[in-house]
Amino acid sequence: MIGLPTGTRIWIAAGVTDMRRGMDGLAALVQTALTENPFSGHVFLFRGRRGDLIKVLWWSGDGLCLFAKRLERGRFVWPQAASGSVSLSGAQLSMLLEGIDWRRPERTWQPSQAA
Repeated sequence: MIGLPTGTRIWIAAGVTDMRRGMDGLAALVQTALTENPFSGHVFLFRGRRGDLIKVLWWSGDGLCLFAKRLERGRFVWPQAASGSVSLSGAQLSMLLEGIDWRRPERTWQPSQAA
């Protein structure tokens, strides 16, 4: 994953997005559906109907970047809402990109005593 500057917000576009859209189409979707500025430096994520493909739109300061990832097995965990957006932390983004359920991460072990 590319290191994002401090203060970068990460937004998931709820619902299904037409994955035939490119940079310009997704940037227009950010402006109209999410009412955000695609050139703000924030990260915007979109998921296709099948759920195994996501696209990430990010303004790096000197150009618009479009990244795509397809899972060979499984589906990306996505909000149930049909519209709107959800904000994620950097750790949640990492889990999402790995195909892990970012909504309810569970620690595998927690200490019960100090000594």
